[in-house]
Formats: sequence, structure tokens, C-alpha cells
Amino acid sequence: MDYRIPLSQPSISALEISCVTDAVQSGWVSSKGAYIDRFEEIFAAYCGTQYALTTSSGTTALHLALLSYGIQSGDEVIVPDLTFISTANAVTYTGAKPVFVDVDRETLCIDVEQVNQAITAKTKAIIAVHLYGHPANIPALQAVAKPRNIVVIEDAAEAHGATIQGKRTGALGDCSIFSFYGNKIVTCGEGGMLTTDNTDVYHRARHLRSQAMSPTQRYWHTEIGFNYRMTNLQAALGFAQMKRIDEFVQKKRTIFEQYYQHLSSHPKIKLNRTAHWAENVFWQVCMEVDGWTSAERNRFMQLLAKRGIETRPYFYPISDMPMYKLSSRHLTPVTHQVSGRGLNLPSYFDMNDQDIKDVCAAICDCSIAIDTVRNIT
Repeated sequence: MDYRIPLSQPSISALEISCVTDAVQSGWVSSKGAYIDRFEEIFAAYCGTQYALTTSSGTTALHLALLSYGIQSGDEVIVPDLTFISTANAVTYTGAKPVFVDVDRETLCIDVEQVNQAITAKTKAIIAVHLYGHPANIPALQAVAKPRNIVVIEDAAEAHGATIQGKRTGALGDCSIFSFYGNKIVTCGEGGMLTTDNTDVYHRARHLRSQAMSPTQRYWHTEIGFNYRMTNLQAALGFAQMKRIDEFVQKKRTIFEQYYQHLSSHPKIKLNRTAHWAENVFWQVCMEVDGWTSAERNRFMQLLAKRGIETRPYFYPISDMPMYKLSSRHLTPVTHQVSGRGLNLPSYFDMNDQDIKDVCAAICDCSIAIDTVRNIT
């Protein structure tokens, strides 16, 4: 379906076209080329880490991170129940068990107290997802994890540029991963990045990323590796996008402020909340309506779609998925509550003031329609 106002779309300028064209004309179109190094360098500098390693996706970056810390069968890794499925899948790829815990009601990020209660002798890592652009409370998680020698990995796929006390995502945990899918703040179409200050983890991930080939003996492999490399074409696009990242982040915040101005007076609508210790990048503008059921939320989205406005629901609780349901041992009431009534609103870079006004007007009209039907019923 074509939408008049889509949920998301990338911003491609003359700079991106120039860099990608340069990469094509260089002949280096696969997983070697100058833009691989340039992208890694500019990204590490932006995050404030010693290392950045390009990968084929955020999921593969997370898989490499877990493997590089030795996560394996018999281990447990704590993840939030409210996140994209790849967070749990990457854990499962290693043979370890994802342990699902609830999220904080305000930030929608992993609840530190729930993490503390879920830790066992088998817990080897915690994956802190910076959901919808809000950073998880990494300092509090580190206070829980470090005394127990538990690794804290940031899943920053949705939070390029978010900060805690002035320190950017990517440099907050022991290791971090990012996604550059087409709807992310910075995009390569597809792609990912691993960032860390840990030299051993970096070199281990780099080795596994390219089929675990010997660095001194070409085509000799001593273990099973993976083809998780990014192409030079993707890196060229990502490099150009990083030149504009401050512009992207500022526009995301401006779009949220405009939504807030138009909708904050509505008695039932709740938009993104930001903790006092964090700077949110509002990758997705989040909207929840008090009292709505999931059926009413879905009907509301259908009404907006008829007006040409694309939205999407919050993620489902992963512990409800058939492949993970039997392994879940912790209740997650907040996740289940917000998952059924939350949705994301359009917030792409080229969205203008009139687009936002049109979306907000439609939101008010359609929410009234839902409430009217409920009252009649």
C-alpha cells in the first residue's frame, strides 16, 4: 500500500550519491575498499570507542559480539521482553538461552531491578536494548553486572547518537552493536556495526566475520566462521550518512517536539517519555492511549491507513512467540500492557510541518471515532 505520509524513509542527498558513485567507479564493490575503513573510523570517532567493525546487519553484529565473549550452550543471556526478535535470536544462534525480563514503564527499556532478580550462576551477559531511541540505563546495569563478571552489551540498533551524561551509545557498555537498516537514523540499506574498546573482542569478531580465515595463510581456516561482511558500496552510503548524523538527530528531536506540541494536551494520549539522565533521539515517535485494547489500537491504525498515514504497532512480547514461550520463566506485565496499546507514528527526516499537523489532526479525529464506537457499544 502506498501511503501519503509513510512511517519512515531514508534521506539520500547528493553527498550519498557522490560517495556511492565513487565506490562503484573504483571497482571495489564487494567487501574490500576504502569506504570500509572510512566508515569504521568515522563511526568509532563519533561513538568515542577505539574500535568499530562493519558487519552485514545489526543481527550479525550482535551474534559476533556474543561469540567474541565466549557465550555458548549452557549459558544464559538476559534480554528485555519488548524488543525486535533479532535480540533473542542472536542469543539462540550461540546455543545459549535468552532469559526475558520486563521493561521500565517510562523508558520502555530493560528494567534494572528485574535484571537483578533474573541473574543466576549461568548468566553470562545482559543485552540492553535502547528501544525506540531511548538509551537503557547502562550505568545502573554495569553496577549490577560488573561485580558478577557479567558482560553488558548495548543493542543500539535504534539509538544512534543517544547519550547518557554526555556519553554516546556505542561507548556505554562493554560492547555495542548498531543497525543500518533502511529505516534507521543512519542507513546503508542493510548493515551493522560492532563497537568496543576491548582489543581481544574486536580482533575475535573481525576474525569470525570473514569465515575465520587465517590472517597469515590465505584460505586456511581453523574453525567455523561466518560471512558477515559489509560491502564497500554500503559503507560508502554509511560514511556519507555519518557526515550528516547531527542533522538527522536534531530533526528527529524537532519532529517529536512538534508532535508533543500538538498532542500533549490530549487527556489519554502518551508520547515518548525521557528519563532525566538520558538524551533521547526519538528514532520512532511512540504513542500509547490509556484504556485502549489491542483491538482498538489496531482499528485506530486502520483508520489512519485509510487517510494515507502509515503507522506500526509496538513489538510483540518475545516470550509469547511459539519458539520462546516454553523457555520463559519471568512474568512481564509491563511489556504485555504497553505492547498491546502502543504504536509508532511517522517521523522521517524529510517530514515537514504540514505533514505533522495532518497526522495529529487525523489522530484526534480517529481516536474520537474509536471512543465514540466504544461508548455506543
